[in-house]
Amino acid sequence: MLKPLLATIMLIPTTMLLQIKYLFMITTAYSMAITATMLKWFNTPMAINPHSINHWMSLDSISTPLTILSAWILPLMIIASQHHMMHEPDNRKRAFLATSALLQTTLIMTFTSSDLTCFYMMFEATLVPTLILITRWGTQAERLGAATYFLFYTLSGSLPLLIAILMIYINNNHTTMLLLTLAPTIAPYTHTNTMLWLACMLAFMVKMPLYGIHLWLPKAHVEAPIAGSMVLAAVLLKLGGYGIIRMAPLLTPTTQTMYYPFMILALWGMIMTSLICLRQSDLKSIIAYSSVSHMGLVIAATLIQTPWSITGAMILMVAHGLTSSMLFCLANTNYERLHTRTLLLVRGLQLILPLMATWWLLASLTNMALPPSINLFGELMIITALMNWNTTTIIITASTTLLTAAYSLYIFMTTQHNKPQSHSPLPPTQTREHLLMAVHLVPMIMLIASPKLMT
Repeated sequence: MLKPLLATIMLIPTTMLLQIKYLFMITTAYSMAITATMLKWFNTPMAINPHSINHWMSLDSISTPLTILSAWILPLMIIASQHHMMHEPDNRKRAFLATSALLQTTLIMTFTSSDLTCFYMMFEATLVPTLILITRWGTQAERLGAATYFLFYTLSGSLPLLIAILMIYINNNHTTMLLLTLAPTIAPYTHTNTMLWLACMLAFMVKMPLYGIHLWLPKAHVEAPIAGSMVLAAVLLKLGGYGIIRMAPLLTPTTQTMYYPFMILALWGMIMTSLICLRQSDLKSIIAYSSVSHMGLVIAATLIQTPWSITGAMILMVAHGLTSSMLFCLANTNYERLHTRTLLLVRGLQLILPLMATWWLLASLTNMALPPSINLFGELMIITALMNWNTTTIIITASTTLLTAAYSLYIFMTTQHNKPQSHSPLPPTQTREHLLMAVHLVPMIMLIASPKLMT
């Protein structure tokens, strides 16, 4: 496990020393090679036993898929950003790649931390590279406001978590997750334990984000560069789900008495954000709000804490990471040609870029969880688990599924059909862009073929 981590850390000095003409090519190949070495983890930690290297870092069946996903996204970020970075000075290209590598390093260390204190430090450390990506390489002046929203929402949400971890340390003299899970202290229902539960969960609810504390996400997504949008949608939102899965067993039985308002917010938020998607005019904003809707399902699944719901949440997080990242890449290919994200101005692209329309269709269908996609597998498991918890949730989840199909088809029909705007000839699609879409789709097809990797 230490080998991929050290290799990722060494990617930072590599970007500083490489010749500029080989910079993107070698860093892409190098980061893809790191990801390839991680794929063997699907065997050992997933199937047999946890895989640890020291007291602070270990892999198990929850952290392994998310670690591999975060490593898989780095080469895709580099491929997607090549056009965006083409006219930048050499030192900024190096800084961009070093920031991306630093972000992947912090993400891997977050997912593999087995100690709560180490987890919190790495959880906060992911903020810095993401903030640099949004503020330095975002496209519009509003990026500073979006970054401020992102920083203050996340920091104010996660500071109570630090106090909660210190309280756990005072009570137990350690903060090792495995020991806390194996020997949980059954906490009686007191106001202190209620506050402890809220402090632990608020940080992850903001990160997911839960409906009501989600306002930072559309702003951050819309203003971030393509690499920032990809890593935000694919990995950073999953930190919240991962944190809830890890922390909820430590806080029994308070979870069972406290989760009702959050379940209501998550389930109601799924319908509300799906309806918001139907009246958005900005392409990236629609994809950002669809992420809030999908993550509402994951929050509901992780809070009820049944084996089916946790498995469904893990599958949906990985599937959504790849699907949402692919949709952002497609929106970016349109933006690079038309220099607008307004839906009314990006019509009729099927006639101009016919092959890209195929990728749009596949991405839209996986986003609406069409069979036999892995998204459907995850959603069905969560909906079944929620229905066993309370039968009335089927009305909300069924309505959300219907609305998801509606806005996914709305995106596809608006961008690909209708009469195209009268504009100058557009540059054709490049092999790089088709490779990028294929590499998003291949893992989803592989997981459809063998879903037991995730279960």
